[in-house]
Amino acid sequence: MKKSELKEFLDEKVVLYNNPNFIESDPIQIPHLFTKKEDIEIAGFLTATISWGNRTMIIRNAIKMMDLFDNAPFDFVMNHQETDLKSLEGFVHRTFNAIDLQQFITSLRHIYTHHQGLEHVLLVAKKQTDYKNAIHHLKQVFFEVPHQLRTHKHISDPLKNSAAKRINMFLRWMVRNDNSGVDFGIWHTHKPANLSCPLDVHSGNVARKLKLLLRKQNDWKALSELDTNLRKLDPNDPVKYDFALFGLGVFEKF
Repeated sequence: MKKSELKEFLDEKVVLYNNPNFIESDPIQIPHLFTKKEDIEIAGFLTATISWGNRTMIIRNAIKMMDLFDNAPFDFVMNHQETDLKSLEGFVHRTFNAIDLQQFITSLRHIYTHHQGLEHVLLVAKKQTDYKNAIHHLKQVFFEVPHQLRTHKHISDPLKNSAAKRINMFLRWMVRNDNSGVDFGIWHTHKPANLSCPLDVHSGNVARKLKLLLRKQNDWKALSELDTNLRKLDPNDPVKYDFALFGLGVFEKF
């Protein structure tokens, strides 16, 4: 397929899937329950963190998390007491359990109290064109507070060649804004041009079939290769093609 044909094909799939109907079956529906910026951020971050496995289970457990916060995630993060953290005991999503959730609440309060929030911590530095170092910085800040080592695995590190799928998905939600009603676009200090696709089994397989990706592993090196090719199709908003790759893989079994 020629580049022009590939772009036309993928642009059509973006239009097909990047619309409010997408929200109904996607974890992004959880942050869409909120209107306050910080509630959207925290609901989005925690939902993205548990976004692996069965999508129905992800959504069910994310709703359960929000219920534990009395559907006020930012207020819970900032004003919780030790007794409130005990109310989280019993929560589990696959390998993410109550210990991890309690740590996330503690670390998020640290980020909002001492580091101006997630938007600031994840800023891309000048002259950098992706979130590789920004995500690494997030992990460093996240674990500045006392923590259990088991929780480390739930924050990816691109400097260790992780594709950081879930954090990249969260970043897409916060940064992109094309007025389609799906992504939020509430982080005005960030640029959609710097985003990377949330690379998973589905999007990776489709990208390989379309010759957008040759590397076999789904790691940061593969993500960089995919970035390069998607930015040729749209340098300002390359991650809109996540909708096309994901839709082709999950809904069309491409």
